[in-house]
Amino acid sequence: MFHEPKISLSYRSMENYTLNSYYLQLESLNVSEASKYPVFFLFLFIYLLIMLTNVGILVLIIIDRNLHQPMYLLFCNLSVSDVIGNTYMIPRLLSDILKPPSERLISYYECVLQAFTSHMFGTTSHTVLMIMAFDRYVAICYPLRYANIMTNRMVLKLTVFAWGVAFVLVSILLGLTIRLNRCRTLISNSYCDNASLFKLSCESVVINNIYGLTFTVVLLTSSIGCMVLTYTSISVVCLTSKNKSLNSKALKTCSTHLVAYFLMFACGMINILLHRFPEYSYYRSITAFMFHILPGTLDPIIYGVQSKEIRHFLSKLLMSKKVVSRFR
Repeated sequence: MFHEPKISLSYRSMENYTLNSYYLQLESLNVSEASKYPVFFLFLFIYLLIMLTNVGILVLIIIDRNLHQPMYLLFCNLSVSDVIGNTYMIPRLLSDILKPPSERLISYYECVLQAFTSHMFGTTSHTVLMIMAFDRYVAICYPLRYANIMTNRMVLKLTVFAWGVAFVLVSILLGLTIRLNRCRTLISNSYCDNASLFKLSCESVVINNIYGLTFTVVLLTSSIGCMVLTYTSISVVCLTSKNKSLNSKALKTCSTHLVAYFLMFACGMINILLHRFPEYSYYRSITAFMFHILPGTLDPIIYGVQSKEIRHFLSKLLMSKKVVSRFR
């Protein structure tokens, strides 16, 4: 279905474009002619599934007052991030799959916006998952104070913090790249990201590498540290408590949160590591899409199956439809 790309003459000729060319060329995913339409419909199905599940969860949380709890309100941020991140990437991928490689052109400004959206998706997902870990920590370690700490005002502040930090960090990241002159036009990736953009420059990118490395280390260290601290504290409380109900609830909520975090972390780390090895650009393209697609597809399913409130709401909805259909 997928095959490793060979750099064609048309790709090489694009390298001779004028300085700061307005149009760039994307490698995108290389699929055989026979697999083109099956791959197209596979990604179309994935995109529709992501939209249906994430928008469905958002609507469900908004209309059901029983779900107006900090955990679900914070989860809304993940759904919004998944919808925005995948909407700006998958439709473009679908279009490129049906085009010959020489026609997969993208304007520089659209490429920058796609890179900004992609990095906002990854950074916001990390910050939101850290905040969700803090929410679980307070709920399990300080249950009597939970309502006083995790108020609607606090949830709003944490949400603004998650998106605000991501916006500032990513704006600086892309700002350092935009200042560079470009002498190349080939994006050696399926979609635009910061590393692919600054590789177009023939100027020194030492500052970009230093900030990008610092950005990555700080974000990953913060998220890993947050997970270790909060879940170590939660484990200590569960081990010292004889409350089986508390331990069962902690296991359910924490396991789903850790699965969501591990999926995103694993795909993100593989993608970052493969950026250091240009010869594996094909595999990096696959893992880059997995970084967007897997969390967007699985997060609503994982949280939906785990949540008693969501299952109860859906069962009531199905029962009401059955009752209505009987009276018709």
